[in-house]
Amino acid sequence: MEVILLERVEKLGQMGQVVKVKDGFARNYLLPQKKALRATAANRERFETQRVDLEKQNVTLRTSAEKNAGALDGKTCVLLRQASESGQLYGSVSARDIAEAASTLGVTVDRRQVSLDRAIKNLGTHSLRIFLHPEVPTTVQVIVARSEEEADVEKKRLAGVAVSGAATEGGETPAAEQFFEEGVAPAAAPAGEAAAEEAPKKKKRKAKAEGDE
Repeated sequence: MEVILLERVEKLGQMGQVVKVKDGFARNYLLPQKKALRATAANRERFETQRVDLEKQNVTLRTSAEKNAGALDGKTCVLLRQASESGQLYGSVSARDIAEAASTLGVTVDRRQVSLDRAIKNLGTHSLRIFLHPEVPTTVQVIVARSEEEADVEKKRLAGVAVSGAATEGGETPAAEQFFEEGVAPAAAPAGEAAAEEAPKKKKRKAKAEGDE
C-alpha cells in the first residue's frame, strides 16, 4: 500500500513523502495513529492544501519536545518486579510501564512514544529510546530490579562507583575482605607460631636423611 507520511517515521521517511509499506503495517499502525494517509488522488490534494499548516504545527511540537528532552535524556528510572533467581521476570515490562516510570522524571510520556520492540522479561538495565517528537529521540536507562536495594547497587555501578563484595549469610563481611576493603593487608603469623610449625618438619627431614645413609 502507498501512503503519504504526515510526520517523520523512523526508517521510513519524512513528512510529505509517499512511501510503499505492507498493508498490515499501514492498517494497524500508520493509519490509526494518524501518521499517514492512503496515497489516493483526493488525499494527495488534501495534503498539499494543508502542507503549510502541518509543517508549522510540526515545528511548534518539535520545539516543545526539544525543551523537554533534557529532563529525560540520559536519566535513569526504576521498575520493581518479582523475578526468579536466574533473573527471569514473573511477567513482563511493557511500553506502558516504561512510559509511566519515565513520566516520574518530570515529562509526561505516552506509551506510543516508547521505542520497544518486545516486552522486557528479565532483570537488569535496559537502554531505551523515547521519542517526545518523531524528530526528537531521547535515551533513558530503565533499571528493572527486585528491590530498591538492588536498584541502588545498579545505579552505583552505572555511575562508576565501586561496589563492595556481597556480605555473608549472617550479614557480615568476611575478615579477609574487610582487610582489603580498608587497604590493610592481613598480618603475618607471629614468629613463635611459625617456628613451632617448622620444628616437626625439620625432624622428619633429618630422620629421612639418616635413613638414606
